[in-house]
Amino acid sequence: MEEQYISKLHPVVDYGAGVFLLIIAILTILGNSAVLATAVRRSSLLKPPELLTVNLAVADIGMALSMYPLAIASAWNHAWLGGDTSCVYYALMGFLFGVCSMMTLCAMAVIRFLVTNSSKSNSNKITKSTVCILIAFIWLYSLLWAILPLVGWGYYGPEPFGISCTIAWSKFHNSSNGFSFILSMFLLCTVLPALTIVACYLGIAWKVHKAYQEIQNIDRIPNAAKLEKKLTLMAVLISVGFLSSWTPYAATSFWSIFNSSDSLQPVVTLLPCLFAKSSTAYNPFIYYVFSKTFRCEVRKLQCCCAWRVPYFSSDNSMENPVSTMWSGRDNVRLSAAPREQNPAAAAP
Repeated sequence: MEEQYISKLHPVVDYGAGVFLLIIAILTILGNSAVLATAVRRSSLLKPPELLTVNLAVADIGMALSMYPLAIASAWNHAWLGGDTSCVYYALMGFLFGVCSMMTLCAMAVIRFLVTNSSKSNSNKITKSTVCILIAFIWLYSLLWAILPLVGWGYYGPEPFGISCTIAWSKFHNSSNGFSFILSMFLLCTVLPALTIVACYLGIAWKVHKAYQEIQNIDRIPNAAKLEKKLTLMAVLISVGFLSSWTPYAATSFWSIFNSSDSLQPVVTLLPCLFAKSSTAYNPFIYYVFSKTFRCEVRKLQCCCAWRVPYFSSDNSMENPVSTMWSGRDNVRLSAAPREQNPAAAAP
C-alpha cells in the first residue's frame, strides 16, 4: 500500500473519527429520509420553491450513502481502502454533492428574496417547471466541476491525514494549471454563492425590519409578517450552518496551497474535515424545531415503524411541513397593514 494512503493519526483517533462519521451518517440518513418521506406524503401540496428543500435533502443523503461507509471503514482500517480508484471516486462524490448543496442554498436564498419582495402575480411565475429546470442546472453545474479534475484541470488526492480524499490542494502551489482551477472554483462555487446568500437574506431582513417599523402596535402585526420573520430565521440558520461547517475546512485547505502539507499536524487537518461532513446532519433538526407539522409527520413515521418518543406534538395542522422553509403559501407577503387571514393558514 502506498504511504500516502496510510493513516498519520493515532489508532484511537482513527477509531474516534470512524465512530463520529457513523453517528453523522445515521443522523443524516434518518433525518433526511424523514424529510423526503414527508415530501412524498404531501407531494400534492408542495409549492415550486419547496422542491429546492427536497433537493438539498437528496444531496445530503447522497453524500452520506456514497461516501461515509468508505470513510468509516478506512478509519477503522487505519489506512485508505481501494487505492487510487476509490480515492478519486470519494473525492468526486464529495465535490459533486458539496457544490450541489452550496448552489441549492444559493438558489433558495434568491427565490426566497424574490417571493418576499414581489407581488403575488409575479411570484406565481415561479412554477414547478422553472424550479425543476433550475435543479437540473444545479446538478449539471456541480457535475461539470466534479469531472474537471478527471480531464486534467485540477487534481484529486488523499488528505494529509491519509484516510480521506478530496481535491489535492498541496499540489497546486507549484502548478499554474492547478492554481487557476482553485481560483476559479473558489470564486464561482464558494465566494459568489456565499455573497449572494448574504445579500439576499440582508435584503429580506431589511424588508422585515421596515414592515415592523411601520406598524406602531405590536398586536397589529399580521400573522403573515410574523410567519415571514420566523421562516426567514429558519432559512438563515440552514445557510449559516452550512457555511460555518465548511469555512474551517476551506481555511486549512487554502493553507495547504501556499504551505507544505507537513506544516499542520494531521489531527489539525482532520477536525475541519469532520466538522464539514457534519453539515449533512442538522437540517432536519432545524425543520423539527421550527415546524409543528414536520414534528407531527415524524411522529406518524415513528408509529409506522413501531417506535415513538412521547414528547412529540400531536398537532394535526395542515401546514405543509416542507413549505415552512418558505411561507407555506406563495401569496404570503410582508404588509405594513394588518388584514384578515384564515387563522389556520397563518399558523406556524
